Amino acid sequence: MERADVSGMARALGMKVCQLCAVDFTLKNFLLPLIDGMHRDGWQVIAVCSDGPFVGDLRRRGYAVETVSIARSMNPLSALRSTLALIRLFRRERFDILHVHTPVAALIGRVAARLVGIPLVIYTAHGFYFHNEMPRWKRSLFIALERFGGRFSNILFSQSSEDAADAVRQGIAPAARVLAIGNGVDVSRFDPGAVGSGAALRAELGIPLDAFVVGLIGRQVREKGVGEFLRAAEILAQSHPQAWFLLVGERLASDHATGVEAELTSAGVALGSRLVTLGLRSDVPQLLAAMDLFCLPSWREGMPRTIIEAMMMAKPVVATDIRGSREEVVPEETGLLVPLKAPEQLAAAIERFILNPDWGRALGAAGRRRALRLYDEECVVARQLERIAEEARRLRLH
Repeated sequence: MERADVSGMARALGMKVCQLCAVDFTLKNFLLPLIDGMHRDGWQVIAVCSDGPFVGDLRRRGYAVETVSIARSMNPLSALRSTLALIRLFRRERFDILHVHTPVAALIGRVAARLVGIPLVIYTAHGFYFHNEMPRWKRSLFIALERFGGRFSNILFSQSSEDAADAVRQGIAPAARVLAIGNGVDVSRFDPGAVGSGAALRAELGIPLDAFVVGLIGRQVREKGVGEFLRAAEILAQSHPQAWFLLVGERLASDHATGVEAELTSAGVALGSRLVTLGLRSDVPQLLAAMDLFCLPSWREGMPRTIIEAMMMAKPVVATDIRGSREEVVPEETGLLVPLKAPEQLAAAIERFILNPDWGRALGAAGRRRALRLYDEECVVARQLERIAEEARRLRLH
């Protein structure tokens, strides 16, 4: 089906869509391109999430946002309260489509949709919570919950191909209802030619122009590998005085306490001014421009957007050998992959780039070429809209 045909059919349907996630951070940082694409195709979209600091700004920018308190942990009482609130909202708004994101919101949202009778339900798995490092009982529990939620889904989108294969293998959804959509970023925003060298930002942050800057951008929680990043920095600090380390992000209010604070204090003593911590920032392209190497030693990912952003900015990447990350990073061609929870091996991988920056720049250039070919967010959005519109036509939504 041609894209124009899909768009015309969507407008004729005049579909009303609910985009549901747990927190406004997810809405602001990950869902707006898809919502914008739906708006362009004439669909009415209402976003639903817990109240938070970004909701007011999103409403001022013209997005329709309804707030429902959704806990990120599966507390039965909280889940019941959230489910009842969603049922009331769904009955009032009479959605044609529910599109759910994030594990808890996705599960209770699909249950509420079934009770209300929303005809088309889509689940995007941004990264299944279960993984091989979990105790077997815990992994089995999360797979069982995914199978239960799968009973109430018409379509399952996964960002990584590994998750798509797992969904079929684990009986979460049949192959005909699963589509790996990938992930993407705004190509015009993450353009090294337009952003520049990052020298001005280095000067602003007090980082020498001749320093070798290793950066991590992500939530400041253990599962993002912040502890391993800091330990690797301490290992490298003595032998490589030109190495500086840039840590960007913060812990969300809904994140569990992590103990990362103690590791930050320890690393701060060891590294001094060579560890720069910035908290949450919106100037991600400029921050990446100021880096020589991007690092993401996560324990679990879906299809990490920060790696794609780094690749678009022509930065080589060191990441853990986990699903999603290993789909993006080609070892020895665009970066390196290291074992999970292995700060010594992480440090050794980073050291290779410190010792041979020209090699790193060559890998970064190759990463940008790969990102331009595979990770343009316009293509990712179009892939979703086409599949949703085809399913809506099959169900004869109007």
